[in-house]
Amino acid sequence: MNKQTMHAIRKQAQAGFTLIELIVVIVILGILAATALPKFANLGGSARVATMKAAQGALQTTAASVHGQYLLNPTITSVTMEGVTVPIDSFGYPTSTAALALAAGLTAADYGTTVTSTTLTIYPTSLLSTTGCTVVYNVATSTSAPPSYANNATTTTCN
Repeated sequence: MNKQTMHAIRKQAQAGFTLIELIVVIVILGILAATALPKFANLGGSARVATMKAAQGALQTTAASVHGQYLLNPTITSVTMEGVTVPIDSFGYPTSTAALALAAGLTAADYGTTVTSTTLTIYPTSLLSTTGCTVVYNVATSTSAPPSYANNATTTTCN
């Protein structure tokens, strides 16, 4: 073979992908996208569940810190945390006020609160409904019965 023929063969081999090869790659990418999309499409509910677990942990930590301050000085009636005054009940635990949520770092931009005399309910503000996707702080009922927490967040209730 002469030099010109070899050069022409090399140029022809480097011309690029054929139309068939490009179509096969696009079809494979389409199949992968179709199988992966449902997995990632519903991550909003899972993210909210994780957020509510974190919110519960923040409430528990704040309540434990308030109770620890009370144990150091049983005459106090409130504790200031993060610039927020958290009232303390007669058992040495935080009362059910929105101040507890604020002291835990659960701001109104991210979490809504519903307060009764015995409960503090927290829900993500990204949901239009306050039912289901909640964490409930139940106040202490005695010195031997500390506050309890109910995390009602599931991927079904948080969608």
